[in-house]
Amino acid sequence: MGKYTSEHHKNTRIVQLFQDGQYFYHKGLKAYRERNLSRASKLIQRAIFLEPDNTGMLSQLAVIYTEMGFYQQSNELLDFILKNINEKMTECYYFKANNYAHLGLFQEAYKAAETYMKEDPNGEFSAENEELLELLDMGEEDQGYSEYDQDDLILKQDRAKSLLENGQLQESIVMLEEIIADYPEFWSAYNNLALAYFYAGDVQKAKTTIFTVLEKSHGNLHALCNLLIFYHYERKDEKVRDLSEQLSNIYPMLLEQRYKLGATLSLVGRYDLGFKWLKSLYRMGFEGDETFYYWLACTAYFTGRTQFARSVWKKMQEEYPDAARMEPWKERQEKAPVQRTLEERLAAYYISGRKGEKEQLQAVLDSNIAKTSFEDQFVRLLLYGEDGAAVASKDALLAYRTAKAIEQADRSAIEQEAMCFWIFHVIQQIRAYGLQLKNAGGLAAAIYFIWKTEHRERLTKSETAKLFSISPGTLTKYERTLKEHL
Repeated sequence: MGKYTSEHHKNTRIVQLFQDGQYFYHKGLKAYRERNLSRASKLIQRAIFLEPDNTGMLSQLAVIYTEMGFYQQSNELLDFILKNINEKMTECYYFKANNYAHLGLFQEAYKAAETYMKEDPNGEFSAENEELLELLDMGEEDQGYSEYDQDDLILKQDRAKSLLENGQLQESIVMLEEIIADYPEFWSAYNNLALAYFYAGDVQKAKTTIFTVLEKSHGNLHALCNLLIFYHYERKDEKVRDLSEQLSNIYPMLLEQRYKLGATLSLVGRYDLGFKWLKSLYRMGFEGDETFYYWLACTAYFTGRTQFARSVWKKMQEEYPDAARMEPWKERQEKAPVQRTLEERLAAYYISGRKGEKEQLQAVLDSNIAKTSFEDQFVRLLLYGEDGAAVASKDALLAYRTAKAIEQADRSAIEQEAMCFWIFHVIQQIRAYGLQLKNAGGLAAAIYFIWKTEHRERLTKSETAKLFSISPGTLTKYERTLKEHL
């Protein structure tokens, strides 16, 4: 666009009202030279938002990310350049090799460096690239790597993500913790681990994991989005508002980042911001899934773009005819349920199950209101029982079996709403502390015994143990465990 002063206006004081990408880019370079990397990255992000195909800006931001220690984000930008803008920009391979080396992914670093040497043997960084290859080529015998070991990270990450999506939370947590132990700067593993903790009910661990990412990888977009989701479900409205405003100033370049940001802001009710990013993807021909179309239609409708919302919804139905979703505007016209904690919802589900209110439980499953895998599978157990639910969540099974054990031992007790809530309060505390309790009968007996004694009802441990068909010693063990954590 040119510079912002003109020889035709030498004597005129010009107020800078129009600012193109070059304006922000040069301010970003100035901040970079002054070693203010955080400010430099934000300014160049804004420049790229205005000039998204500018490879010079993109590669400069990738370099800044590397210097800030954001190696994954740097490689994402470099891949974006090679795949979408200029496949002949060979120096990207050298920069990627350095990033992989910093992450400890030496096989990937070696591959990228080899590609650079092959594509541009006399390139600007050929000497540095040769040094890097020599450093990485330690010999397969010395390293003791097998082909499987070299691809270990990719395989584990894919497997952990699959476990997470299928609700096998504890298995996913174990694998993600292994990845982090081996690759302590692989931030996507931390973000997935935080989600796994959150779905398992351990909100504190989830947030601690996210704060670890943000401490070491400032401005990590996925971490910020996950934190916003956690605040939303905790009903921390002020923090949701503040973090939403913070995210409104972020300008993501990558499609995946735009989708994550747009969907997250839509989920928490910031339809204006969510529409901005989801519509930008739509204009680019982004091939989204049914969830993408759902949120795009939702944000369009609730920002006054009714006709566009209906056309998007029609497109979603044509591309995903089996999607059993209600239009978002109809869904929100229904009476909004009172906002309740997960403990309260679990108790309400159990009471509905006891009353045979299957339609209400099925409505919970059919609803588009976000639910954790644990909550979803617990409802399925109430509807179909253990044989018909095909449940993989050990937590859901434990909660179901514990409540059932108390109901079988003393039906009148579980008919008390307060007692029912107490059961699921204890269950949530167990999940929050990550306790691996397997004996539902022992847990049920301890919950029942503590409740009765707290309400000054005379009940011996021997009587309680007999009621639940366990030994007094097992009851004492579980009672002690609960009292340590309640």
